Amino acid sequence: RIGKKFVRLRWQFWVILIVVVAVAGVFACKAIIGTTWWQSFATDNPCLLPGQGSFDYPAWLRALHWFNVLLMLILLKSGIQILADHPRLYPHIHSTPDREWLRFRGPVPKDRVWTALDDSTHLNSWMGLPGGRHTSGMARHWHFFAVAGWLLVGAAFIILLFATGQWRQIVPTTTEMVPSALTCGVTYGSLAIPAGEEAAAAYNSLQLLVYFSVVFIAAPLLILTGLAQAPAVSHRYKWFIRLFGNRQMARSIHFLLWLYVVIFLIIHIILVAVTGLARNMNHIVLGTSGHDWTGTIIGLVIIAVICLVLWWANWISWAKPRAVQRGFERIAQHFNRLVFGKMVPRVQWKEKDISPYLWPNGAPPKSKEFDQHLATDFRDYRLEVGGLVENPHEFSLDELRNLGKSEQITEHDCVQGWSGVAKWGGVQMSKILDVVKPKPEARYAVFYAFTDDGPKAKPTYYDVHDLWQMREPESIVAWEMNGEPLPLIHGTPLRLRNERQVGFKQVKWIKSIEFRDEYASLFDGQGGFRPDNEYQARTTDM
Repeated sequence: RIGKKFVRLRWQFWVILIVVVAVAGVFACKAIIGTTWWQSFATDNPCLLPGQGSFDYPAWLRALHWFNVLLMLILLKSGIQILADHPRLYPHIHSTPDREWLRFRGPVPKDRVWTALDDSTHLNSWMGLPGGRHTSGMARHWHFFAVAGWLLVGAAFIILLFATGQWRQIVPTTTEMVPSALTCGVTYGSLAIPAGEEAAAAYNSLQLLVYFSVVFIAAPLLILTGLAQAPAVSHRYKWFIRLFGNRQMARSIHFLLWLYVVIFLIIHIILVAVTGLARNMNHIVLGTSGHDWTGTIIGLVIIAVICLVLWWANWISWAKPRAVQRGFERIAQHFNRLVFGKMVPRVQWKEKDISPYLWPNGAPPKSKEFDQHLATDFRDYRLEVGGLVENPHEFSLDELRNLGKSEQITEHDCVQGWSGVAKWGGVQMSKILDVVKPKPEARYAVFYAFTDDGPKAKPTYYDVHDLWQMREPESIVAWEMNGEPLPLIHGTPLRLRNERQVGFKQVKWIKSIEFRDEYASLFDGQGGFRPDNEYQARTTDM
């Protein structure tokens, strides 16, 4: 019972706990400093070791520093927006409500169907990018764009760091730095700043070790845990996901690493201010050691420009969302083909791994046609398959079953962040392709769901898939889930499973399939209901 209550605690508890620990830490450090044994330890292991204290700030380092600030803020804001789309973090691959270790909203209601879309939260634009509710499509575009820039800046930093010998300022070279850093940590932890401006502004062992941890530990782990959340990777290399436990643990570690970076940035900014603002700003802006305010003024101008860029990113995301979407799509499509194109899904789970709960998303169709099929258990239902095919055909459920049943236990990854494992039974799309024989010019398979009735009904939910992905063994049209007929909320009578892609690509309540040579003329021309209306990417391998 205690364990269940513990994991259900909301983020406010963790904030209070961090504050309490921080305050207790300050009092503990003050008590330690007053002891005789600590004074002896600090004398033997000074905060500032011989040879430390100065640090060069070449032009390339200063320039990359400010570019890194901009990219990290874009990453942070877009990352918060993505988290807000499913504001819960889990220790297991099964994203089961009330089993999260951290959540940013209340418990899931038990008196009604509560979908993952219902669970998303609203963010102000100053916190999220682009701000609003359920805008993870645009947030993902900005996040992946910033990741690409961050990797380029990081690569340039590492290369120049070792090419110029600056690595000695950030890579520990002696074990003496550990006890020396401890002295620094307790000193600063007691809120005592080293005496004298020179000592206060000195580059000491603690700074070196912290910078090393951020650059050589946190940053690579952020990249790896980000990759572990890409469906193309997690569905191809099980050993890689097991490095972090599972996809949800990788997501949680990703969050904790960013929290570590944010705390580092906050402390870093505070220390820059309290240990000699003018001198420190001259260091990181001009590369000089002067005490005038020139560096501070220029630095404030740079910060203002960064804030302006962030404001512009939020503005253009709402003012011209389609242009932003298309621009990022052109970059992402080439990257997807290059990096993820050869990662054929192969990961299969076991019966014991099936999740006790799989989040529903979307509401079943509200139409007379669909209701009639429900009333007759889909006896007269026909899957219409046509378009650029040699043999258009209407398949009954019995005909589909006669083509052969394929079963797979796979991981379902939602673009919002949650996941789950389920057993799917159905017919391989390749068997359907063998019957209808797509024409050579056919490049895409378009899946349409049943449409709602009424003048205010939304356009048909549809999604476009590359034809070559439909030939893979794990691409199936499923009529079973966990050994039972598909539940209504999960897509009866048929739903798609393309294990390369995230959840919204797995069209439920399928009415028909059309093969086409283009998709630009369909609805808003972005390749799916979610890309049309929520600016998601058409391909979601990453």
